[in-house]
Amino acid sequence: MSYANIIVNISHENLDKTFQYTVPSHLEGTVSVGDYVSIPFGKGNRQINGYVMELTDTPAFDPAKQKEILSIVKDADPVESKLLKLAAWMKERYGSTMITALKTVLPTRKKIRGQEKKTIILVPDADTAADQLRIFEQKHQTARARLLRELIREKELDYRLVTSKLNISPATLKLLEEMGILRIDSERVYRNMKIEASDSMKPVLNPAQKKIADSILSDLKQNKRKTYLIRGITGSGKTEVYMEIIEAVISRGRQAIVLIPEIALTYQTVLRFYKRFGDRVSTLHSKLSEGERYDQFERAKKGEIDVMIGPRSALFTPFGNLGLIVIDEEHESTYKSENMPKYHAREVAEELARLHGASLILGSATPSLNSYYEAMQGNYQLFTLDQRAKEAHLPEVEITDLREELKKGNRSIFGTSLREQIFDRLEKNEQVMLFLNRRGYAGFVSCRSCGHVMTCPHCDVSLSEHRGGKLICHYCGYEQKSVTACPECGSKMIGGMRAGTQQIEEQIKKIFPQARVLRMDADTTKKKDSYEQILSAFANREADILVGTQMIVKGHDFPYVTLVGILAADLSLYANDYRASERTFQLLTQAAGRAGRGDRTGNVVIQTYQPEHYSIVYASKQDYEGFYTEEIAYRKLLGYPPVSHLLAILCESSEEEKAEAYARQISQVLKKAIEDGQSLSGLTEYDIINLIGPADATVKKISDVYRQVLYLKAQDMQKLKTVKDLTEQYLEEHPDAKIRVTFDLDPLHGY
Repeated sequence: MSYANIIVNISHENLDKTFQYTVPSHLEGTVSVGDYVSIPFGKGNRQINGYVMELTDTPAFDPAKQKEILSIVKDADPVESKLLKLAAWMKERYGSTMITALKTVLPTRKKIRGQEKKTIILVPDADTAADQLRIFEQKHQTARARLLRELIREKELDYRLVTSKLNISPATLKLLEEMGILRIDSERVYRNMKIEASDSMKPVLNPAQKKIADSILSDLKQNKRKTYLIRGITGSGKTEVYMEIIEAVISRGRQAIVLIPEIALTYQTVLRFYKRFGDRVSTLHSKLSEGERYDQFERAKKGEIDVMIGPRSALFTPFGNLGLIVIDEEHESTYKSENMPKYHAREVAEELARLHGASLILGSATPSLNSYYEAMQGNYQLFTLDQRAKEAHLPEVEITDLREELKKGNRSIFGTSLREQIFDRLEKNEQVMLFLNRRGYAGFVSCRSCGHVMTCPHCDVSLSEHRGGKLICHYCGYEQKSVTACPECGSKMIGGMRAGTQQIEEQIKKIFPQARVLRMDADTTKKKDSYEQILSAFANREADILVGTQMIVKGHDFPYVTLVGILAADLSLYANDYRASERTFQLLTQAAGRAGRGDRTGNVVIQTYQPEHYSIVYASKQDYEGFYTEEIAYRKLLGYPPVSHLLAILCESSEEEKAEAYARQISQVLKKAIEDGQSLSGLTEYDIINLIGPADATVKKISDVYRQVLYLKAQDMQKLKTVKDLTEQYLEEHPDAKIRVTFDLDPLHGY
């Protein structure tokens, strides 16, 4: 016997509740996850419909008391059915519950009532209305008379104005409507950013752009479904290529999703799309209210928009006829979810495209090694744009060795060359961007006498010093006042290692008092529209220098920026992460690409303590292929993705001993399975699985929760998925409410 766990109502407030039914013999092998089925429900066995969430051989209660599925419903909502199938695929691949996967795919938890604009319209002609007004006045029906008098004068009135300003009750309006004196028209109003479409001419593609667009459009016409990778240097015009292809997709009656990595990019990107496609474009991002988010999903369901733009959550837009998915800046780590299921948008997009028979375009100046490796293996079709659009030139890049600066006695955060070039740009009325990959007064506070470091009492990390006399934990949010004396030895020689954006901003104002400065980091962009306000102000040349974290160097196009300064470029090389060199190369290349976007020549100054490191050298040359060749050799040597695959299993508990013991138990089960081989679907001597750990996570404790991690490494991804399945089976057989176990396939960072 097999059993189906069914959600009887897809409305989001009911997602946590499933009901189990028996699959009858005549439907065995026919029912699958995502199917819309008819079932008897409740004491009266009324016939309703629901979605199959999971199929299992294990009954949740006495099989004799279970009801049977009646039939498979053929007219299921194809959009919801595909999203449910996608959730099932995510659950299987990434190791989460079906409910968790479903909540990810259907992220609007509860239905928000849509906004409506109501208009009250006079029905009879003027003479008839005047006669009726006299009757109301004679009978002293003042509210009715007051409303009718205004309607005779205006012919139409706003519903809210009538109920609030004229103090007319809904009951009075309903009565007059029944009398045929007025009618109430309703129009759905959507909460959405309003941008006027421009009549400007659409850009003419250069030969390189046109060659790519024509090749992809030829495949679309032949209904060929592929994944494409466009490696285009910064400023090469990838967005124009996307829009040309999207226009063709829309003309065929299909829709497109465009993913962007940061909320900060939303405004600029949406503006460009609005100029091309008008109000058939909408946006999703985490700063939207639940009502705004619900409205955009409703518009997509009703076919009122053709293009949805946003971060990875926009991937789950309920389009009925999806034809194209574009992932811009596809190398960005924000495309990987930090919550269960820990999915990567690129992988989910491939599955979603398969379900819809759609195409997928990945674009970046610095593609992830995973994507480029897939292209080299022939799994993606690769295109290259190696010239900037509109005859713009790549910037000139110089590297400043901070070790030499220190020898010369320069202890400033600005090297000699960068300082001189900032003065030069200010005199020329040009703009400067300064980038640092840290925020606030981000630096640990330590005692120079005894070496004591101020740490969070709830997490195994140091506290960071911020303005206002605060020490803050960036993991759990714990705050305390700054200290003036060491709590261990009492020394006054205690202070912060200051190298944050706030400190840089203060230094700029001291050294360049004439400069107008804007700062953009996590602290200055907390409000809903703060991203757009800062970017718009800088684009309108209301500031000379923009200083910030990595969000300022991704995708922005400011024609008057002729100098980019990268401060302490090698900070990201110190990360406990096998992708540290890749991330450093990508970050520096993207940062350098912000300079010289207009008709002015751009310059980039990279300040570093490791000028000879290959990631910095190749970034200064904008040489992606050179970096890829060297980096992939290291990955092959060490057996890291994309050549091999990793599975991280994280065990968490508020009790340190429990976390350690449970992780050891899982490790023992997996070691035995790996040694036996038979549990892993025909493991051969060449399909080696390496198990590392368990060990303390890099950050052992977060918010008073202890963390143990196991890593498994194998060339065959399917073997690791089998290991995940075995672990899930062990968790079901040995449940412990005090233990939380999560999985991460090919994690983007260490634990």
